[in-house]
Amino acid sequence: MSDAEGDGASDGGVDADESADMGDLFDELQELEDLVMSDAAREQVRETMRVAMVASAAASPFGRVIRGFDRSDLTEALLGSLLFGIPMAVEGGTQEVGTFLAPRPGYLAGTFLFAVGMVIGIIYVADFQDVRVHKPIFGLIPRRLVGVIGVSLLMATLILTGWGRVDWTEPSLAAANIVVAFVPMSIGAALGDLLPGS
Repeated sequence: MSDAEGDGASDGGVDADESADMGDLFDELQELEDLVMSDAAREQVRETMRVAMVASAAASPFGRVIRGFDRSDLTEALLGSLLFGIPMAVEGGTQEVGTFLAPRPGYLAGTFLFAVGMVIGIIYVADFQDVRVHKPIFGLIPRRLVGVIGVSLLMATLILTGWGRVDWTEPSLAAANIVVAFVPMSIGAALGDLLPGS
């Protein structure tokens, strides 16, 4: 009996006793894509990855492989942002916290970075879905992260400005209020993007 037969390991490095998931399949297909020599074979591997993605989408809203960031993802992020953000726009506590943060730029920056960290954690660390970075901006910045943060920040600015909750004659106070509203809106956008399982 060989070692591979004796310990249950397969050629792909996944133990036969482990429950393989779609993420494992994508990992194997990406390795195969790097190994094949011809363009036709590489395209066949990519087509297999597309079919696997469709199959994973039909199985369950959770545990699917998510690649790319398109209009539907942006729309889901927008909806999540609005669901979490509208209460912030009508709540007086937003202005109180903004008033506290405005003269404290370190706290304001920390609040913003906390929100960005939460978004990164929800999208890439919490493992709600198997999110793959696809075609990052400048080869470094994930499009999904930029989309979720961008839509949250834009909606916080538009809602608070449109509803007269910020006064741009005091830009530091207005920016602080927007950052305060941005925190839950960014979390809502990240959850809105991932939970439907797109």
